[in-house]
Amino acid sequence: MSNASGLDAVWVIICTILVISMQAGFCCLESGLVRAKNSINVAIKNIVDFCTASLLFWFFGFGLMFGLTAGGWIGTSDFFADPAAIYKSGGLQHSVFFFFQLAFCGTAVTIVSGAVAERMKFSGYLVTSILISGLVYPVFGHWAWGGALYADSQGWLQNLGFVDFAGSTVVHSIGGWVSLAAIMLIGPRLGRFGPQGRPIEGHNIPLAALGMFILWIGWFGFNGGSTLALNSDVAGILVNTLLAASAGGIMVLCISWKLNGIPNAIQIMCGILAGLVAITAGCHAVGAVEAVIIGGIGGAIYITMSRLLIRLQIDDAVDAVPVHLGAGIWGTLAVALFGDPEILDTGLSLWGQLSAQATGIAAAGIFALPVGYVVLKLVDMYTPLRVSNTDERRGLNIAEHGASSTLMHVMESMERQRQTGDFDQSLTIEPDTDAGEIARHYNGVLKRFRTEVSARESALKNLRQAKQDAEFANAAKSQFLANMSHELRTPLNAIIGFSEIMNEEMFGAIGNAQYKDYAKDIQDAGLHLLGIINDILDLSKIDANKRDMEEVEVDLLETIDSTMRMVQTRADDAKISLLCNAEAEFPKFIGDRKAIRQILINLLSNSVKFTPPGGRITVSAVIESDGRLALSVADTGKGIAKHNIARVLEPFSQIAEDSSSTAYTSEGTGLGLPLVMALAKLHGGTLVLDSEIGKGTVATIRFPAERIVQEYEIAAAV
Repeated sequence: MSNASGLDAVWVIICTILVISMQAGFCCLESGLVRAKNSINVAIKNIVDFCTASLLFWFFGFGLMFGLTAGGWIGTSDFFADPAAIYKSGGLQHSVFFFFQLAFCGTAVTIVSGAVAERMKFSGYLVTSILISGLVYPVFGHWAWGGALYADSQGWLQNLGFVDFAGSTVVHSIGGWVSLAAIMLIGPRLGRFGPQGRPIEGHNIPLAALGMFILWIGWFGFNGGSTLALNSDVAGILVNTLLAASAGGIMVLCISWKLNGIPNAIQIMCGILAGLVAITAGCHAVGAVEAVIIGGIGGAIYITMSRLLIRLQIDDAVDAVPVHLGAGIWGTLAVALFGDPEILDTGLSLWGQLSAQATGIAAAGIFALPVGYVVLKLVDMYTPLRVSNTDERRGLNIAEHGASSTLMHVMESMERQRQTGDFDQSLTIEPDTDAGEIARHYNGVLKRFRTEVSARESALKNLRQAKQDAEFANAAKSQFLANMSHELRTPLNAIIGFSEIMNEEMFGAIGNAQYKDYAKDIQDAGLHLLGIINDILDLSKIDANKRDMEEVEVDLLETIDSTMRMVQTRADDAKISLLCNAEAEFPKFIGDRKAIRQILINLLSNSVKFTPPGGRITVSAVIESDGRLALSVADTGKGIAKHNIARVLEPFSQIAEDSSSTAYTSEGTGLGLPLVMALAKLHGGTLVLDSEIGKGTVATIRFPAERIVQEYEIAAAV
């Protein structure tokens, strides 16, 4: 063996080790781009698929791909490849060649693991690995590269002039086509699409970035080693690989920045990989400028295809299909568009070369996609390829491998508390871990929550007791007031009656004017006291919900007119104008006639009491735009200060005479307005006071529209 061939062997072995290191890159990239609950599953798949691919490729894959051809369709020799036998029969380079190609097979298989991540069973993925490494990859590889070991065993695509230097189609598109078949069959992840669909973020983007860099470094062995010799072409190939990757990353950086308003870290990493995939087919036959163009367009194709898959609701967990299939197709076509014909050495024109490249792309799709889909469909019919919804929500680390972590333990405990509502137990804390810190802070939240719940329960218990005590006291008060008012009414009525008789007899029999005044004072005082007792009794009945409502049709105009006549004498004596402002044809009102009359009497009495001579009192009744009845009494009296309005609505509360308010006499009990408000509430209405010192007061009661007689509403609408 010559020194030259020895250097070639060392170079290819070094490149093979770089290609195998890409498995570590795939492992980091895919593990970082999935959720933590599935990261172990992805890592194990990357490990096992390489083991499976290595054994199957040694068993019969290498022979199917590079053995003596059967019509350019399949290899028929070199099964159970024995490195020692290869060495004895012809040279070390054959053994090195086997080692190099085995690494390529592992790369093709691993592409699928990222695409189907987070929902494919481990057993189903093993079937997929066997399918690619044992059938799809070696058969198509024979079509494109069959003559690499035996010159007279070229595949049919090779004979057409198809060129794929390091595997844009043979490795990456084949992996991409099978990935597409798999994700179409198993469907999207839960929550990815639909009405509540959302992007699913990876748990460790820096780890994914590390994986991308490992892949980038390994790609130098992927492309550089495909020369199978340490010759003058290697340096140019390595430079083209570097430039294309950089161009792909920058292109996606610009596009994602334009589309999203911010540069997307994950898309930039995938853009770099797309540039690497695109340059792989023609890295030996293009210059630096062409490499930049090919890599940049590869990045653009990746992001376009990624958005297309999302629109079609096809879920690729790590964008493996856009990167490896989309950019792989473009890179294979770019060989014809940018490759140097002398280096390609196929003897084809531009269009002839383009036709050969397109034929190879079509052959890969027509072969890999249907075969992959049909085989996986048959397997799925026997045993489902996808995990259950429950397992998918739990995570494949636990469901598929029984693996867990302190973080998962914390999350499960929190989820269990959420479902059961039992927050009495604190979480177990694992010292000196991130999950332990989360548990510690969560336990602090639980402690505060339990304290607050305990305090609220205690306060609620006290509140219930206070409510019961208040209800009991209110009932006792109401009963006491009712009993007392009954006891007081009997002697009061007697006093009032006798005073009236005395007054009449004194006019006829006794002419003493002083005695006559005494009798009149007794009668007035008795009537005043009886009014107070009636107001107290009405308020106590309303408070105890014992005030019966007499729901009848009330002629509001007649009620206003009769009430105003009752107050007219007092208004005339006080030299106050008493006016009514209401439509002649006013609707009937459903309510309690006595209550409405009491409301008007109280409001008019207040206005007469606090309006100076020469003033004016106006009673208005209108139907507002929202259909409610507004009954108001407006006066030009002394008015109420804004800060005192709330006080006058409290029972037995009167405003003292001071510098900040109008002067009120001590006459009255402070029950008039509270009784008006209580009677209004019985009708579902509200009382609003609008007052200004020195200008007067407007008291407005608004009753619900439902209390207006329906016929009026229909007539008004017409």
